[in-house]
Amino acid sequence: MKVGLIGAGNMARALARGWGDPVLCSDSGSGRAQALVDELGGEAVSNLEVAERADLVVLCHKPYQLRQVAEEIRGRPRAVASVLGGVTLESLQKAYPGTPVFRTIPNTAVEVRRGIVCCAATPELSPYTELAPAVIALFERVGTVVSLSESLMGPALAVVGVGPAYQALLAEAQVDAAVRYGLAAPLAGRLVAETMAGTAALLAQRNFDTLEVRREVTSPGGSTARGLAALERAGVRSAFQDAMDAVAGWRPE
Repeated sequence: MKVGLIGAGNMARALARGWGDPVLCSDSGSGRAQALVDELGGEAVSNLEVAERADLVVLCHKPYQLRQVAEEIRGRPRAVASVLGGVTLESLQKAYPGTPVFRTIPNTAVEVRRGIVCCAATPELSPYTELAPAVIALFERVGTVVSLSESLMGPALAVVGVGPAYQALLAEAQVDAAVRYGLAAPLAGRLVAETMAGTAALLAQRNFDTLEVRREVTSPGGSTARGLAALERAGVRSAFQDAMDAVAGWRPE
């Protein structure tokens, strides 16, 4: 399957690096497409040429550009996959009538092939049955693919799509706190990142039972209990709920 990217921003770059293949891509004049080509090989071309030459066109442009790009290439793509945050499956179907469309929500960890890719699709279009396994296999090369109903894609965006930024913010806050107590920033960063990676592995081993993992660390009245209580008092849960509310129902203008 020959893949073409329309847009060459951060997510396009992460996907292209994760796939590791020469890229067929376009941009809006930023020069990022050529930079990807210089790095990975391939060709920087126009939107129309991407649509005509690719077996699957991956929409990586800005969400507000959906109609503009669709009008430029409509009728040319064999199939379309979108990574556009907040753009619903219904909007994609209206923009590309008669074309098999896939709505995906990846995160930037696809660059290191540790991403999560949530996927909804259009099974009512007959070509979908043949295309789906190939599209899923493509994204499985860069992470774990989870199939969801369209109604759950908004909450998934608020967990998966934005997740690396949240995790990086948590790491940054821990590093800043550690530096205040004398740890050098590079060492603190390494300690925090390795702890996060190890905790993720533990959660997977415990079937993602967060309570069990916390209990294994927390002794009554001990240091972990004191730290957790401080985080609860500071409103860590309500902060994440506010973030979910801010993102889950978001739609681009």
